[in-house]
Amino acid sequence: MPRTIWSGAISFGLVTVPINVVSATEDHSVRLHQYHLEDMGRVRVRKFCETEDREVSGDEIGKGYQLTKEQVIPISDDELSSLPLPTAKAIEIEAFVPLQSVDPIRIGEGYYLQPSGQVAAKPYKLLRQTLSRSAKVAVAKYAWSGRERLGLLRVHDDVIVLHAMRWPDEIRDPAELLPPPVEVSEDEIDSALALMDTMTCEDLEGEEFRDTYTEAIQEVIEAKREHRELPAAPEPAEPSGQVVDLMAALQESVQKAKTARGEDADVHDLPKAQKTAAKKKTAKPTAKKKAAAKTSERKPRRSA
Repeated sequence: MPRTIWSGAISFGLVTVPINVVSATEDHSVRLHQYHLEDMGRVRVRKFCETEDREVSGDEIGKGYQLTKEQVIPISDDELSSLPLPTAKAIEIEAFVPLQSVDPIRIGEGYYLQPSGQVAAKPYKLLRQTLSRSAKVAVAKYAWSGRERLGLLRVHDDVIVLHAMRWPDEIRDPAELLPPPVEVSEDEIDSALALMDTMTCEDLEGEEFRDTYTEAIQEVIEAKREHRELPAAPEPAEPSGQVVDLMAALQESVQKAKTARGEDADVHDLPKAQKTAAKKKTAKPTAKKKAAAKTSERKPRRSA
C-alpha cells in the first residue's frame, strides 16, 4: 500500500470530499550509487554549516529565505503549514474545462485521490461520476511543499487522479528554438501521414514500449556478478555522408514498418510523389517566369 503524501479535502462548491493523496506512479529504475574506486567505499554527501565549518544533523537544519547577503529570514515548517491560504488544507476546484483545451506540456506528476473514511464515499462517487459523464476535467488549486499550484482532476479506472500543473509563466517560449524557414511539399506531408498510419497502434502495451535501458543495466550487473562476459553493444549505424532524400527516406520507412508488422511491403500505395516531382522537373517555364528571368538578367548586381 503506497504511503499517504498529503491529507485534506476536495472542495467542490459547497461539497467537501475528505481525501488522502498517494502517488500514482512507481520508479523501477536501477539505482547506482557513488563509490571510491580504490577501495569501493561508499561516497556520501554530507551537510556542513559554513559558519561553524562542521557537519550538522537533520534536526539542526531548517528553511530560510536569503533577504540580503548578510540577512536570512528563517521560515519554520509550522509557519509554512499555517499559511493564510484556502488551498492549504483543501484542493479547491476553480473550473471545469474540456481536456483538449489543456496543453499537455503543462501537465505533470499524477496522484491518486483516495476517499478518507465512510463519510467521503458518497461525495467522492458523486464527483467521480460527474467528471466521467461530463467528458471534462476539473482545474483546481492546492498548496503543498511551500507553494500553491494548479491541478487537473480526471477519472482513471474509477479513481480520481490529480495531475500537478505548471503555471503559464513556467512554460518557456520556444520561439528561439524554431528552425529556419523551409518549404515542405504536400507530397512529403502525405507520405509522412502514410508512415504514421503504418505506425499507428491501439494502445501502449506492445513489446516496443518496455524499458530496455533498465533491462540492459540489470544484464550488466548480473554478468559482472557471475564473472561472465558483458553483453555486446549493437553496432551503431555509420552515417552515409550523403544528403538525405526526404521522400526516399519516408518511403523506405513505410516499407520497413510494414515489413515489421508482417504486412505487404509494397510502397506503390504511397502518394505519387515521384511522378509529381518528375513533372515538376520537366515542366516548361511559363511566359511570366520567362519574363521575370529576362528582367533579372538585365538588373546590375550591387557591389558588396
